[in-house]
Amino acid sequence: MERDRLMKSGVMKPCLLLVEDDPVSRSFLCAAAEALPAEVDAVDSSAAAMARAADRKHDLWLFDANLPDGNGIELLHRLRVSDPETPALAHTASRDRTELGALIAAGFSEVLIKPLTAIEWQSAIRRALGDMPETPKPESRRCGKLPVWNDDAALAALKGNGEHVATLRNLFLAELPAQRDAVLAALQRQDHAAAHDVLHRLKASCGFVGASRLLAAVETLDTAPCDPVHASTFSNVVEDTLAPK
Repeated sequence: MERDRLMKSGVMKPCLLLVEDDPVSRSFLCAAAEALPAEVDAVDSSAAAMARAADRKHDLWLFDANLPDGNGIELLHRLRVSDPETPALAHTASRDRTELGALIAAGFSEVLIKPLTAIEWQSAIRRALGDMPETPKPESRRCGKLPVWNDDAALAALKGNGEHVATLRNLFLAELPAQRDAVLAALQRQDHAAAHDVLHRLKASCGFVGASRLLAAVETLDTAPCDPVHASTFSNVVEDTLAPK
């Protein structure tokens, strides 16, 4: 097809449909995909995805496994009725093998675990499309004490685009106080499942914006939510993260 020929020659950018309800995750994944380069239709629900898919043809679908009005599997099945060939990737913060296996069985060619780097995201998109050149990976850096912000990693992930990094971090910081309060309130009433749900989302957001110290605190608290020391550390690190640089 002419479209395929143009994509392989680099004349035409691939068009991607990204479905992600978390605004920080959506902004990061969209910016990282656009840097390939690619055109990205980014929406926050199954209903919006169905409407966007009806308007135009996409070369790849990128679906969050859990959405406010359904889930990625249901959305894939609905779109497959009229489009049985478009490749699809799923992304999720879950590591449950049963859930991951269900996504593959439903027809997703690959399941990506959040938090993930821009390089991992871009590489998966290239694999799914099968016709985009690889970008060299940034050099790894040794870390001592974790900083509040890992600026080098954030900039490397978005190909040095400081404006994108600043925008994502501002969005992240605007939502962080409410997420902290939700976690602490859930722990106070010993609702560990509710605390895990918020920490689960926060973990992905931290990875996207380079909030390295908070990411470590979130991961530690998520593994031992009954430990008051971990809860206190989490709260203190949130304050450090919110403090002006």
